[in-house]
Amino acid sequence: WKNVLFTMYEKSKTFVVEAGKVIIAISIVLWVLASYGPGDRFEQIENKYAQPPVGLSSSHIETLIASEKLENSYIGIMGRFIEPAIKPLGYDWKIGIALITSFAAREAFVGTMATIYSVDGGDEDTTTIRERMRNSKDPVSGLPVYTFATGISLMLFYAFAMQCMSTVAIVYRETKGWKWPVIQLVYMTLMAYIASLIAYQLLK
Repeated sequence: WKNVLFTMYEKSKTFVVEAGKVIIAISIVLWVLASYGPGDRFEQIENKYAQPPVGLSSSHIETLIASEKLENSYIGIMGRFIEPAIKPLGYDWKIGIALITSFAAREAFVGTMATIYSVDGGDEDTTTIRERMRNSKDPVSGLPVYTFATGISLMLFYAFAMQCMSTVAIVYRETKGWKWPVIQLVYMTLMAYIASLIAYQLLK
């Protein structure tokens, strides 16, 4: 048991020291991108809600502010920037933001979408998100954004894409370099993109 415990300790220590540094670095980058925006956009949003709209609770107003700040943050700008590339998959810029933030962890997708659609915390979160996503329309075509084809496309994307910085960190630690993590990230993202593209184009 002594050898087992020592091995566990060494492996855990190595993970925390080596992989942990990469995870923390990526987390900080994602946090900065989501928390800051160019110019005085955030200040304008704060001023917009300086006089609270009548009939809205303070928590709802805070959620609206968080939603608008996310849209105008650097990560929101990135979401709009990649929209032309992900449009063939059935995604809009809002899904683009969630794809970027979920690189930290796939579970972040739901939280990001809840923020974008200004959903308050509570027991009815899931229902509210579903309703707002169902009512979301493409501003150009007027068609629903979230369809059966979009859902299948998203599931396939997350099935193949390496949307997990912990995996990247572990591969980096094991290979002692960035070559294989980058190769793995690129080819799995391409595979996810192609699978999602085929599925959406066939099912839409």
